[in-house]
Amino acid sequence: MSHALPPLPDLRPQVSAAEWQARVDLAAAYRLIALFGWDDLVYTHLSMRVPDAPGQFLINPYGLFFEEITASSLVKVDHAGRPLQDSPFPVNPAGFVIHSTVHEARPEVACVMHTHTPHGVAVAAQAEGLLPLSQQSGFILNALAYHDYEGVALRDAERPRLAADLGGAMWMILRNHGLLTVGRSVPEAFQNLYLLEMACRIQVLAQSGGAALTRVGRPIIEDMPAQAREVSVGQGAGLVWPALRRRLDRQLPGYEA
Repeated sequence: MSHALPPLPDLRPQVSAAEWQARVDLAAAYRLIALFGWDDLVYTHLSMRVPDAPGQFLINPYGLFFEEITASSLVKVDHAGRPLQDSPFPVNPAGFVIHSTVHEARPEVACVMHTHTPHGVAVAAQAEGLLPLSQQSGFILNALAYHDYEGVALRDAERPRLAADLGGAMWMILRNHGLLTVGRSVPEAFQNLYLLEMACRIQVLAQSGGAALTRVGRPIIEDMPAQAREVSVGQGAGLVWPALRRRLDRQLPGYEA
């Protein structure tokens, strides 16, 4: 029995330049998730609005490892998760319930990312959630939301509660489940995920030491968004995204196919 991937056509000639760029950015984010070790076999997901195509989204082909995803393999779907292009792969039903809910509730959001990392789930299982223990957490705590666990996200009945809990936040901890971030672009959503993942990892490491922990004061936390803008010299996530792409080109090339 062959385990080779089926041949996939090059979609670059078939889509607009804007859609192709979105595909490349999202495929790069999938590969980066794999490179950083934040994937969970095939069971998490990132999504992106198709530019200039209302109600259309890109999401991973269900069954591919994130390190295998390419720009052409991403599946274009509508709001109901129905594929709008031929693909030998299905769409993750739980993934699309989460992503379609967020995209519908937040029209300014272009990209949604969701992971099940061990450190993220560990913090999601803690009653207090993310604690103000690190600089990384300080960037997040002013715009962090929580959503209680309701089982695998398969049911439409959960959608209004998920949307209401997210509100206008950029980061969300799905209790007992994992992490979710949004962004106006793929780079912004990825940098948000990086910060949240690192804050969770630092928290678990700090707690494992067994010593008393020092929390960052609320006045400092409230000033952190302004500090974040200053430290990124006005470029936001655009400051680091080209370097992340160069790392991919060195270590896990092929996502632009």
